[in-house]
Amino acid sequence: MKEKLINWFKGQDGAVIAFSGGVDSCVVAAAAREALGKKAIAVTSDSKTFPKSELEHAKKAAREIGIKHEIFTENELENPAFVKNPTDRCYHCRKGLIEGVKAIAERYNITTIVDGANASDTGEHRPGMKAMKEADVKSPLLELGITKDKVRKIAGEFGLSVKEKPAMACLASRVPYGERITEGKLQKIEKAENILKGLGISQMRVRHHESLARIEVMPEDMPKVSENKAQIVEKFKALGFAYVTLDIKGYRSGSMDEIL
Repeated sequence: MKEKLINWFKGQDGAVIAFSGGVDSCVVAAAAREALGKKAIAVTSDSKTFPKSELEHAKKAAREIGIKHEIFTENELENPAFVKNPTDRCYHCRKGLIEGVKAIAERYNITTIVDGANASDTGEHRPGMKAMKEADVKSPLLELGITKDKVRKIAGEFGLSVKEKPAMACLASRVPYGERITEGKLQKIEKAENILKGLGISQMRVRHHESLARIEVMPEDMPKVSENKAQIVEKFKALGFAYVTLDIKGYRSGSMDEIL
């Protein structure tokens, strides 16, 4: 599948990759770099909806791949449609992302824009994919039928350090639909998740239910949360949460979509 992905890019005038630094976009970027050399450009949004640590990780990943990396500033909090947090919030976010990516593509006279959507994404609630399709953004992993498991395998074949990197969704995905997205909430979520990371928990989410924090971790990490509950509660309360809960169902992607 690695060679098929590389071949997908051959014959293109170049490629601009919407690049988050996650395993999907890293694999796409590595294949584009292999096929197109300097005509492959990775583009990352510096956004308030993603932790600063993720931006630094994206910079490091781009250097590892050896691909030219452009960064632009995006502020979704200036978009009323996004701030209202409707069920298609990701659609409005992606519209803004694509505007920034397209502006950079035009500067390099490159017409092909790609993302890291893969074949495992199609069964989920993904309004952002609609925005990408409307903007004629290509998804080579999806087109080639490459699933998440295969993406991680290809990442290993490329020798990428992100092979086992946990999935990372934007911080706004921790806020229930219909509740306004604010910079304060995003900062509180980021700080709360950093507290859990400090305990050695890498795959988790802190869901923001106003005064209540709902912690999702993998089943094997639940004992770690219980063992450190006193300091977690103390630190979360210092952030402004009145109640701190552990979701016994555990971590799962898109848990806020369960009410849809």
